[in-house]
Amino acid sequence: MPLSDETARGFYVISATPFAEDGALDWASTDRLMDFYLECGVDGITILGIMGEAPKLSPDEAAAFVARVMKRVGARVPVIVGVTSAGFKLGGDLARLSMDLGAAGVMVAGLAPLRTDEHIYRYFEGVVGALGDNIPVVLQDYPQTTNVHLSPALLNRLFADFPSIKALKHEDSPGLRKISTLRADEVAGVRKRRISILVGNGGLHMMQELARGADGAMTGFAFPDALAEVLRLWFAGKREVAEDLYDAYLPMIRHENQLGLGLALRKETLYRRGVIATSRARAPGPSLDADDRAELTHLMERLERATAKLGVKVPPLGMAKKRA
Repeated sequence: MPLSDETARGFYVISATPFAEDGALDWASTDRLMDFYLECGVDGITILGIMGEAPKLSPDEAAAFVARVMKRVGARVPVIVGVTSAGFKLGGDLARLSMDLGAAGVMVAGLAPLRTDEHIYRYFEGVVGALGDNIPVVLQDYPQTTNVHLSPALLNRLFADFPSIKALKHEDSPGLRKISTLRADEVAGVRKRRISILVGNGGLHMMQELARGADGAMTGFAFPDALAEVLRLWFAGKREVAEDLYDAYLPMIRHENQLGLGLALRKETLYRRGVIATSRARAPGPSLDADDRAELTHLMERLERATAKLGVKVPPLGMAKKRA
């Protein structure tokens, strides 16, 4: 599998980490989940991100999960591994293991204590130093969760000084002007190197972000087949058709974007679609009550009606009704 670079484009799904009812890693569901993502037509898979509950895994569990995913996915699509850690050695060890197993790159976010631009710069300088120059890095910009704020000027400095940073996972919100600024800086020569920009936030602002110059999305929406198709239509020049399909899924995208509860909603949807054996999140983690499940059923029923009206290829809901 070629290493990740500045040309990354399309839909990279953020993978869940399946657990059994006793909290152990569920390997059979992991295999089904990877098969499902590939069947959805994703352009890449990112594991051990925030949705992947990475902080709840031991180093041995994280290594075993990477190995299982790489064995199942192989070289069919690029796999990016989240390696953000409080210690450079822990992140570096997992990064090197992942690359040895065939990963295309790693993803790193800032840590909460970082405040000033200089502190943030020194942190990422340490990260790149620990990883080495040959491991491609996706820099995650998610201040709503990390409390680390990356200005366009600081990002330009990081991209200029550390060539191994190949892509930006852009999740600042509101962040449309940041995308415009970064793209304008490329045109003006403020930064000599074009960076791939893949957006997150569940795809909540994806259509506007694409119009501003994003190259795709990297998020854990429980209908990855839908966003993959939206992006194919967009890049094929069928922008109105792409937006119409996106609009059908927007209520579900918005619902999943609830802080805290979003993980439980996504896992429940994957369970209802017949992909994973349980919707369990590892403790401490969110769970749904009867009202939450009823709301999800209502949204799925509306989604089925909305997609039925569209004259384009749309993904089936799978086992949604049977398991609701």
